[in-house]
Amino acid sequence: MKEYSSMPIDTYVEELSSKNAVPGGGGTSALVGALGTALTDMVGNLTVGKKKYAAVEDEIKKIMAETDKIKAELLSLIDKDPVVFEPLSKAYGLPSGTPEEAALKAEVLEKCLHEAASVPITVMDCCAEGIELTARIAEIGSPLVVSDAGCAVLLLKAAMEGAALNVLVNTKFMKDREYAAQLNSDAARFIAEFGDKADAVYDKIYGRLLRSSVQ
Repeated sequence: MKEYSSMPIDTYVEELSSKNAVPGGGGTSALVGALGTALTDMVGNLTVGKKKYAAVEDEIKKIMAETDKIKAELLSLIDKDPVVFEPLSKAYGLPSGTPEEAALKAEVLEKCLHEAASVPITVMDCCAEGIELTARIAEIGSPLVVSDAGCAVLLLKAAMEGAALNVLVNTKFMKDREYAAQLNSDAARFIAEFGDKADAVYDKIYGRLLRSSVQ
């Protein structure tokens, strides 16, 4: 299996453009989330070390330590997504001509669907935490890079919403409807709570920059 997280950008884009099933929306959502956390780190790195922000330097360093962990997790999920998708795609092709074959296929499919859904729900969790951290760094970081904080929160929201679609495309086929409903509920909660938070951060930054540009 290819390591998409270590590919040059242009190669990844070409791979994504191809007729191959991977990489796809799931791994790319993880990539977009990683880019969002990288921008959050950028805001922190351009703030720490300056006397003007000495009072919040320790807090910013803690934020960056957390976003580094999230970024690493999201990068790993870029590669995990195709790994869990491959068995699922093969499972759909299993024979089902006899009751025994049909039962085995259903069992394998269910397991693969659970595995496939585990990646995007983890991406959503990572992005939700990233949005929280970015919201804070947008408040206390250097205003010279507040636009980058705004871009970060947009990317994290987009990644979270993209991952939600990849949760739902798997839960719709699960036989365990109770588990599927739980995953769907988790995804909806992430979107409702952290999507609104991301929008609020973006709107505040946009308004702030707009006001300063017309003065």
